[in-house]
Amino acid sequence: MVKLHDLQFIPFINEEEIETAIDKVSDRLNKDLADKNPLFIGVLNGAFMFASEVLKRFDHDCEISFVKLASYEGTETTHKVKELVGLGEEISGRTVVILEDIVDTGNTIEVLTEMLVEKGCLTYKIATLFYKPEAYTKEININYIGIEIPNRFIVGYGLDYNGLGRNLTEVYQLKPNNMTNLVLFGPPGAGKGTQAEVLKQKYNLVHISTGDVFRYNIKNATELGTLAKSYIDKGQLVPDEVTINMLNAEVDKNPEAKGFIFDGFPRTEAQADSLANLLESKDTMVSAMVALEVDDEVLVQRLLERGKTSGRPDDADEKVIRNRIKVYYDETAILKNYYQKQDKYFGVDGVGGIDEITERLSSVIDKL
Repeated sequence: MVKLHDLQFIPFINEEEIETAIDKVSDRLNKDLADKNPLFIGVLNGAFMFASEVLKRFDHDCEISFVKLASYEGTETTHKVKELVGLGEEISGRTVVILEDIVDTGNTIEVLTEMLVEKGCLTYKIATLFYKPEAYTKEININYIGIEIPNRFIVGYGLDYNGLGRNLTEVYQLKPNNMTNLVLFGPPGAGKGTQAEVLKQKYNLVHISTGDVFRYNIKNATELGTLAKSYIDKGQLVPDEVTINMLNAEVDKNPEAKGFIFDGFPRTEAQADSLANLLESKDTMVSAMVALEVDDEVLVQRLLERGKTSGRPDDADEKVIRNRIKVYYDETAILKNYYQKQDKYFGVDGVGGIDEITERLSSVIDKL
């Protein structure tokens, strides 16, 4: 999978398939135009790679030119005027082959062929590497087609998304139904657990709490649980590899999930890298780190109040509470910086009613 700007793309057509398609087009061009001394016209910017490979395979005399269609406002009216830029060769009475990276609606082909006819072109033919029959709306015949594809957004091998992706040697398609994967953070007393349950239901996500995963594996004496317990019994930290393998197993249990809420992991940059690699292996990625932000004094009072009924000693001691909050911010600072560099960090005001906070979180998630 590759990420270009804000979109994710997954493998679609590999190099071998592209080479086979170019061979097919080139074989037919050699057969049909052996004695025509054709002028090949590559349409920029996309067709440069395709044109290069076709020229390598053409075994007879030929010429090559690269053109672009430019438009500008007319001087007498406001309509767009099309201009062919880059064509310096004389085409009157010649056979011209238009080389396109992709033909979809056919708008470019229509304008270009009209211009060639006006300039006296004897015969024109159209060769394209990729062709979208579902999108094509013109009557002009496409003479040489490498690969027919569905009407999908693709990048690579000359095709781009906002300038990126042209240099990819394989073709990728826009990843459908992008998953929403959240790293959810919140200081003690911020209501993170409550919001995780609400978001899980609202967005059909799977909530993966590292603590719950550890307890399950240890209680059920799974291979990973037994391994983790062996470190814990020695007073050692469980290696990241063991934790990520547990998370991998949880992800694999939910192949139809719309996404995941990761709670309690990652805590370090190394763990964040491990999570990124895990998700990349599933053709997805972390969408955002979302952190509930609550003033320290509000948190302290919430936890002290909770301590009156929870029975948890760490909710009853203000000194312990403040230390827990400090530890949280020390850990969060590392991850905040990590995800901010990727434009994936979102801080959300965690003060207010449950529904109010959920609405704030949703406003972030809905824009991902």
